[in-house]
Amino acid sequence: MKPRIFLAELIGTGLLAASVVGSGIMATNLTKDIGLQLLIVAIVTFFMLAIIIQMLRPISGAHFNPAVTLVEYVNKKIDAVTALNYVLTQTIGAVIGVMVANVMFDLPAIASSHAAKTGSNLLLSEVVATAGLILVIQIIGGQKKGRYVPLAVAAWIGSAYFFTSSTSFANPAVTFARSLSNTFTGIEMSSVPGFVIAQLLGAVIGLAIAKGLKSER
Repeated sequence: MKPRIFLAELIGTGLLAASVVGSGIMATNLTKDIGLQLLIVAIVTFFMLAIIIQMLRPISGAHFNPAVTLVEYVNKKIDAVTALNYVLTQTIGAVIGVMVANVMFDLPAIASSHAAKTGSNLLLSEVVATAGLILVIQIIGGQKKGRYVPLAVAAWIGSAYFFTSSTSFANPAVTFARSLSNTFTGIEMSSVPGFVIAQLLGAVIGLAIAKGLKSER
């Protein structure tokens, strides 16, 4: 894995994680309205995703997400070693991003979240959110040389904040990192494995649907 690819994935995933956690902390500082808090996080995530994908996609492909990397591996666009390096880099970047967000708001760099997120409805939401994300990437990525991918991915995640009961984590690396912040967007560590499994299942389902839609081409 070339250093510039490593750096792009590290920075991109770090910025994504920092934007989610940081905006969540800011939102709770600004208002007690949970709906408004969620809206603030969704808007910030939308803009950050669009920016980092547009900026770093030419360098690393802008995965920023182990589920996306898994799909690239299944599609034989990267080998197993490269995929593993991507996932490790994304996880490290996400953890650093969350730590930076915590410290920016004068909180401990690492603080275990107490926000338990369990229930089949939340897991189903993660399957749907991640499947949709992969579907968007696979289908729109093949249109107009993928020029609309940054906006499409940002729009999907932004909308999924509101139509899924889990608020669309849809990213194993960022999900794990969010367990290290006891704030609005945190998740208890014990809830992370279920979310990650649901996300990876969603990725496989999304890829299968995309292949079905493209089978006549």
